Amino acid sequence: MTELPDGAPEQAPADQRRRIARSTAVFSAATAVSRALGLVREMVSAYFFGVSGLINAFTVAIQIPNLVRALVADAALSGAFVPVFSELLERGERRRAWRVASTLFWLTLLVLGGVTALFILLAPFLMRPFGNPGGDVELAVGLSRVLFPIVVLLGLSGIVVGILNTYHHFALPALAPVAWNLVIVLGLLLGVPRMSGESAELYLYAAVVVLGTLVQLLLPVPWLRRLDGRLTMVLDWRDPAVKRVLVLMLPVTLTIGLINVNFLVDTLFASRLLDPELAPAAIDKAFRLYMLPQGIFAVAVTTVLFPTLARLAARDDAPGLRRALDGGLRQIAFLLVPAGLVSIVLAQPIVRLVYERGEFTDEDTVIVAQCLQAFSLGLVFNGWMLILNRAFYAVQTNWVPTAVALGAVGLNAAFDAVFYRLGIWGIPLATATVNVVGAAVLLEMMRRRIGLERLGRTLAVVGRVVVAGALAAAVAFVVWAAVDAEVGRSLGAQILSLGLAFVAGGAAYVGSARSLRVRELDELLALRRR
Repeated sequence: MTELPDGAPEQAPADQRRRIARSTAVFSAATAVSRALGLVREMVSAYFFGVSGLINAFTVAIQIPNLVRALVADAALSGAFVPVFSELLERGERRRAWRVASTLFWLTLLVLGGVTALFILLAPFLMRPFGNPGGDVELAVGLSRVLFPIVVLLGLSGIVVGILNTYHHFALPALAPVAWNLVIVLGLLLGVPRMSGESAELYLYAAVVVLGTLVQLLLPVPWLRRLDGRLTMVLDWRDPAVKRVLVLMLPVTLTIGLINVNFLVDTLFASRLLDPELAPAAIDKAFRLYMLPQGIFAVAVTTVLFPTLARLAARDDAPGLRRALDGGLRQIAFLLVPAGLVSIVLAQPIVRLVYERGEFTDEDTVIVAQCLQAFSLGLVFNGWMLILNRAFYAVQTNWVPTAVALGAVGLNAAFDAVFYRLGIWGIPLATATVNVVGAAVLLEMMRRRIGLERLGRTLAVVGRVVVAGALAAAVAFVVWAAVDAEVGRSLGAQILSLGLAFVAGGAAYVGSARSLRVRELDELLALRRR
C-alpha cells in the first residue's frame, strides 16, 4: 500500500472506507498469524510452568520492564512521532522528516540505554512492593534484570514501525511479532528440557524473550530501504519538530503509562492481598486470551486508521476526520462485540483447550476462565479507548486522554479495593468497569472536540451488533454443549466441539447482521469478493 501523492485530493468517503477496510483486513490477517503463534507460546508456557508457584515470580518480574517500555518506548514514541512525521511529509519536507526520524532513533538508543542500565541496578527496590511473588523474591529480581533490555529494543522498534505505518505498510510490522513468538516457542521447547531446576528454566524463558525482541526489531529494518528516505547518523535535537515530538510524547507517555499502571496496580493487589503463588499468573493467562481478539481486530483498525487520522488532521479536514473515526468505532464494535460475548459463554472450554495440560490443572482452568469472562465484559470499550486515544493524538490534543487515564488509575485502584473480595476474578472485573467508564468519557470529549454528529447513528449500529452478537453467542454455546456431550474431552474432541461452535456462531452472526442491515458486514463481504 502506498501513500497519497502530496497535494492529491482526499479519497471519497466510500473509497476511503474500502481502503481502510482492506488495510485492516491485511493487518488483521498478519496479526492473526502472530496471535495464533502467541497462543502456542502461552500453551507451551502453561505446559512447562502452569500458573502456580515460581512462574508468578516471572509474571511479576516482567511487569516493571513492561511499564517502563510503555512509558518511554514503542507505542508512546509512535503515538507522538507519527503525527509530526506525517505532517512534514504532507508539507513536502521529506528530507527534514527523515532527519527528524533519524534524530529520534539515536536519541531513543542513548536515553533508553541509560534508563535500562539504571533500572537493572534498581531492580531489588522495584520488586520490593510486590512482597514475595512466587515465593522467591530474589528470583523475581534476577528475572527483571534479564528482561529490562526489552525497553530499549522496543523503543527503537517504535520508530521503525511508525515510519512504515506512515507509509501505509502494515503487514510486515504485524508479522514481526511472529518471529518474536517463534524464538520464544523454540527456545522453550529446545531449552527447558535441558535445564536443571525451575529457576534455571525461568531464566531461560527471560533470555529468549529478550532474544525474540531483538529479532522483532531487526526484521522490518530492510524494508525501510524501499522507502523514499533513509535513517542516518544524525542528532539534530535542536530541530523544532524533534522538540514537538518530545512535547507531544509527554502526555502520550503518561496516558499509555497510566494505562499500564492500572495493570501494575492489579498485580499488586493480586500478589499482596490474594494469592502470590497463583493470582498474578492466573490473571496474566486470562489477559493473554482476552488480548487475542483485541490484537487481531481493535489494534488492527487503530493502527491502520491512525496515519489516516493524522493526515486528515494535518489537512484541517474535519468532516473527513469525523467520518474516518466514526467508521473506526463501528468497525471495532462490529468485530469485538461478538468476540466478547462468545468469550464469556465459552470461557471454560477455551481455557481448557489452550492451557489444560502438563502443570496446568482443571482447578486452574476454572479460575482463569472466570478471569477471562470478567475481562471480556470490557472488550469493546477497551477497543474504543485505543482508537479514541489515537484520534486525540492525531489532532495533537494529547492531554485529554492523559487526564482520562489519570482518573482511570484512581478509579481502577478503588474498584480493585472493592472487587478483590469477590476472588481473583474481581481484579479483571475492576479493569472491565474502568474500560466502560474511560470509553464513555473519551467519546464525550471527542464529541466536543470535533463534533461526531453521527454518534447517535453509530450507537444505533452498536445496538444492532449487540443483538446479532448475543444470538451468535447463544448458538455457539448450544452447539458446543451438544457436541461436547457426544465426543468427550480429548484434545481432538475439544478442537472439534469448539471449532463447530465458532463456525455456527459466526454463521449466525453473519446471518443476523445481514438481517439487521449492519453496513460493516457488507464492506467486509465486498472485500472478500475482491
